[in-house]
Amino acid sequence: MKYPNLRSLHREKAVEKEAGLQNGNGNVHQQDGYDHSPLPRATWRVFFMAILVSMGGFIFGYDTGQISGFLGMPTFQQRFGEYNHHTGEYFFNNVRTGLIVGLLSIGTLTGALIAAPVADFIGRKWSIFAWCIVFHVGNIVQIAATEQKWYQIMMGRWVLGLSVGSLSLLVPMYMAETAPYHIRGALISCYQLFITMGIFLAACINYGTQKNYHDTSQWRIPMGIGFLWPLILGTGILFFPETPRYAFRKGRIEEAKQTMLRVYGVPENHWSVYHELEEIKLKLEMESTGRGFFWDYVAMFSAPKMAYRIAIGMGLQMFQQLTGANYFFYYGTLIFKGVSINPFVTQLILNGINFGVTFIGLYLIEHYGRRKSLIAGSAWMFTCFLIFASVGHFALDRADPTNTPHASIALICFACFFILGFATTWGPMIWTIMSEIYPSQYRAKAMSLATASNWLWNFLLAFFTSFITGAIDFRYGYVFAGCNVLGGLIVFLFVVEGRERTLEEIDTMYLEGVPAWESSKWEAPSLEAMRNQSMARYGAADPEVAIGTAHTSTESGRDDPEKDEVALPAGGAVAQ
Repeated sequence: MKYPNLRSLHREKAVEKEAGLQNGNGNVHQQDGYDHSPLPRATWRVFFMAILVSMGGFIFGYDTGQISGFLGMPTFQQRFGEYNHHTGEYFFNNVRTGLIVGLLSIGTLTGALIAAPVADFIGRKWSIFAWCIVFHVGNIVQIAATEQKWYQIMMGRWVLGLSVGSLSLLVPMYMAETAPYHIRGALISCYQLFITMGIFLAACINYGTQKNYHDTSQWRIPMGIGFLWPLILGTGILFFPETPRYAFRKGRIEEAKQTMLRVYGVPENHWSVYHELEEIKLKLEMESTGRGFFWDYVAMFSAPKMAYRIAIGMGLQMFQQLTGANYFFYYGTLIFKGVSINPFVTQLILNGINFGVTFIGLYLIEHYGRRKSLIAGSAWMFTCFLIFASVGHFALDRADPTNTPHASIALICFACFFILGFATTWGPMIWTIMSEIYPSQYRAKAMSLATASNWLWNFLLAFFTSFITGAIDFRYGYVFAGCNVLGGLIVFLFVVEGRERTLEEIDTMYLEGVPAWESSKWEAPSLEAMRNQSMARYGAADPEVAIGTAHTSTESGRDDPEKDEVALPAGGAVAQ
């Protein structure tokens, strides 16, 4: 199968070759010897990379799914809850519930911010390995919690959050910097797919342990199984390479080239790989030298269109939380406790649907694009929450739901319909967009701010939802309905279409100020035009920008100018 972008690039090559373009300004020389065969849709190497690296999402999903079930387990309530002398039952008050659920999000927020400089310093691969170790520490803290030491559970979840937050930055970034451009969206979306798989498996395990055990095994067994997932990820990542864009930035050009050839599944002389390598080189030449941790952040906000893109990323991550999905996943067991169906069974149904339909999202993102899918998803979720809130407030007998069985069933149905919309659009695709819209120099730092926005709102919703639902019951759904409308408008006005674009082309679209609603029709400029435009913009914004290979410096990790040359097979060369 041939792809639109690749065809346009082939046309560019044919035109330049016909015109006899042979210059030394940094363009790919158009000579014979390149392989122009269509790119394979996917390779086994990419398949295994998607499964392994996406385990970072599975880790988060599993923890999210298990805590929802723990709050409804009798032994967990007896060990860490409060005793109600009037009812003779144990319970969690709103503050304790919010802290146990929400401290994970505070840890994830912190972890996402810390992970960016660590990833820039030691690399994406070794960062993933290190944060898997941190997860094991947090799990040990919470699984060892003794009688009434609910704050030990809380602190253990905070440490877990450091790991989960870091992985929520590193996994999409690793995928974005490594994946072939024509399936990049689907691969990054696997992160969300594995989140849903983790939630579903945790719900299954919770259901089994609460049914078959009547001691602390109800919740300690799910926690103990949780050690397995970071062990798989931490061990497996040792057998995978560093991302090609990080390796290129550190001067390891040959390593970057070989990684790209393997993940694309093409021979040594395939033209599309060398074109993408030249794009990476061009963008790298435009970057300013490092100035230190603090000043790099200052420079990021003053770089062309970066403050604008950071606002987009943080806004999208905020609205991903404000879609209302975690209203069901964190508190699903409690929401449906009064409904005539076993709440654990209900949660199992919701999580099963969440996992199953996410596969549809992997198809939508590459066949219909990011923008259309997200806008349609917003409209769908708005409708579902409007009906859910209306039925819950006006039709359900909240004192005794068994008196209104039809309303109870309607609530569960529209919760499932909502999850269908979320899991196929806003769930996976926001992670993809966040990974695509930033240039390599600032990707880790900008993604950390966007990810931190997600976790901040995750915490706020986790902590305050129990208070809000206690005050306005199901009318809370109207708030989420309105937020879905706003989220759709933001996508329409500000998010460019990244389908079948390289990361460097998406960066160029933002630099050129391409209107979001016209971005799907945008044609990528030639490498020479892209070079001239980037030099004009970056040069105007930053007088320290170094042009060409003279930019090679120890501060960027490229000590030897000779390493800037990308070796090509006979018949083709990248000009220096």
